[in-house]
Amino acid sequence: MTRTAAHGQRQAESGGFDRRLIAPMILGSVLNPVNSSMLAVALVPIGRAFGAPPSQTAWLVSGLYLATAVGQPVIGRLVDAFGPRRLYLLGTALAGLAGLLGTLAPNLWVLVASRVLLGFGTSAAFPASMSLLRSESQRTGRQNPSGVLAALSIANQVTAVAGPALGGLLIGTGGWHLIFGINVPLSLMCLVLGTLWLPRGTPSGGTPHIDVPGMLWFAGSLTTFMLFLMNPAVTHWYLPVLGLATGAVFVRRELGIAQPFIDLRVLGGNAPLLATFTRQCLAYTTSYAFFYGYSQWLQEGRELSAPEAGLLLLPLSVTALGVTALTGRRGRVRGKLVAGALFQCLGCGALLLLRSDSPVWLLVALSAVVGIPHGLIGLANQNALYAQADPARMGSSAGLLRTFMYVGALFAAAASAVFFQDGATSSGLHAMAWPLIGVAAVFLVLCLADRSLGRVGSTPVDKATPRLTN
Repeated sequence: MTRTAAHGQRQAESGGFDRRLIAPMILGSVLNPVNSSMLAVALVPIGRAFGAPPSQTAWLVSGLYLATAVGQPVIGRLVDAFGPRRLYLLGTALAGLAGLLGTLAPNLWVLVASRVLLGFGTSAAFPASMSLLRSESQRTGRQNPSGVLAALSIANQVTAVAGPALGGLLIGTGGWHLIFGINVPLSLMCLVLGTLWLPRGTPSGGTPHIDVPGMLWFAGSLTTFMLFLMNPAVTHWYLPVLGLATGAVFVRRELGIAQPFIDLRVLGGNAPLLATFTRQCLAYTTSYAFFYGYSQWLQEGRELSAPEAGLLLLPLSVTALGVTALTGRRGRVRGKLVAGALFQCLGCGALLLLRSDSPVWLLVALSAVVGIPHGLIGLANQNALYAQADPARMGSSAGLLRTFMYVGALFAAAASAVFFQDGATSSGLHAMAWPLIGVAAVFLVLCLADRSLGRVGSTPVDKATPRLTN
């Protein structure tokens, strides 16, 4: 046993948080955001390589997010039923295979298929991590591990916002293929750490029941809606109709069985948690639309290279990291969400000022400002979920939080496909800015109106923060 492993074993036996879990939790949970953000600077080079317009390369974004939106709650439910270890190892192995497929892809649609596979593979680590946190809290008697939550959030924020710079570096070194190939060594690291340190065993309570038909109806409804959003047209009227029909079947089934995939009766009675899911969707619609729209505009509208565009997004990374580090251990969330919404409104409004000859200092300042909500909103919603969700369904609730996040990302991908039909021009960016301002404003209103947020982090239980001893 290594010195670090032995130290973690002593901590676990003494009642402290098992620090061996942190490395696999963080490394696994960052697979999705790093793959999401690296692609932001690769869309233009990939489009040029395959002769594909932005309306087609947008499927590289939506393919990942559609798979993740479906996969997160499904795998989260499997985590609740079978325990986090198995799903973590299976998911990270799948991510490695997807990276290998993307590296060798001969055309755009094989590349899209690899992104779909990657979406399912990276859906396991976050619900597995939240489940591990809950079980560790129950074991140690410390109910709100805000320090570990902050570490997870910082890691996700850093990888998400540093991804464009990393992607630009990889593209400049060996081409866009490397942003897929990097998943192979990352996956191997996750498999080694997970095999060594994640606890074995399954949740108590007998043989679990898995509502496979419910999962399929849920996936079918979400998929048809997202297919329509990617190409909205009158001739595709049947897609939302089909989505409503399959959604109605899903709701009726879930309300009529004893052990549903998503317990809509419990969820429907938990208004604060539903509000958190809604905020997550709105916040990330704006966030991802800015992220991908701004990155593509830097390369086409501002005529910068992929490495240069990645470097101009570094201030976003620095600001997000600093804000998360400063506010991460504070339990209250309402002020963070309100401030994040205000800065989202400001950042989207600033898009209207951009022109093909905009000075570099303005681009750097805009990236820095947009990093503030990146550092506030994700962690605040994560803390709200931890306080509001049913502990027995923490994995599936965490999966649903990510689902709403990626539904927002799908809305953002659809917006890019609509407004950038003729390329990522300044006029297209300005046209996209107006609806983004509206979404950010609605997000702000919901944050101000939700009184339940004032109770998150204010109770004695919420303030019990486990400290990681050295």
